[in-house]
Amino acid sequence: MKRRAELEPGYVLHAYPYKETSLIVEAFTRRFGRVSLLARGARRPRSAMRGVLLAFHPLRLTWSASAELGTLMTVEWGGGQKSLAGVGLMCGFYLNELLLRLLPREDAHEDLFDAYAAALESLSLPKGEAPVLRSFERRLLVELGYAPVLDRDAASGAAIEPDKRYAYEAERGPVETRRNSGDSVVSGRTLLDMAADDYGDARTREEARRLMRALIAERLGGQALHTRAVLSELQDL
Repeated sequence: MKRRAELEPGYVLHAYPYKETSLIVEAFTRRFGRVSLLARGARRPRSAMRGVLLAFHPLRLTWSASAELGTLMTVEWGGGQKSLAGVGLMCGFYLNELLLRLLPREDAHEDLFDAYAAALESLSLPKGEAPVLRSFERRLLVELGYAPVLDRDAASGAAIEPDKRYAYEAERGPVETRRNSGDSVVSGRTLLDMAADDYGDARTREEARRLMRALIAERLGGQALHTRAVLSELQDL
């Protein structure tokens, strides 16, 4: 059965050449999730799509599909969005790579779409990028069904205490420990701050970065994130 979407809100996650003049576009859309679209002739100099199919800008996409690969018919600007630059731009590429690696095709996640749009808006502003990344990483894990447990000890069921240390087990959650080191060992304060989306404390930011990196690596099954390596060289994001 042929499916058709009209002026669907979406973003370009990635695009690559197809044959001589076309593109394959991986897009993240609000009601259809991640979709793969063929943009015929989009690389021709006079193509109406050529200057519009840009990452990190809200678009309105119209396409039809009878198989996994749809045909993009029209694309329009979906509203104003300040361009990303510098570290913010690299963070945007990191978010895109997360979605490409972890989000199944044609699986709608409207709340995640809204969180992605909000993250891009925040990354375009002159403020700390790390809280934006941690908040989006957590939202992504929630949407995929792997919501991090942040408020109770997975072994005892007791409430997290800010002054204790916890070893986070990927399939269970935090368990009280006497260890003081390791990527998955964090303070109770960090867990509670993460639950509140509060990354004002430098220690919380550092421990949350290490913990989320470990949890995402578990979901990736050993695949390396190229943008994560670049961000690690730039700064601790």
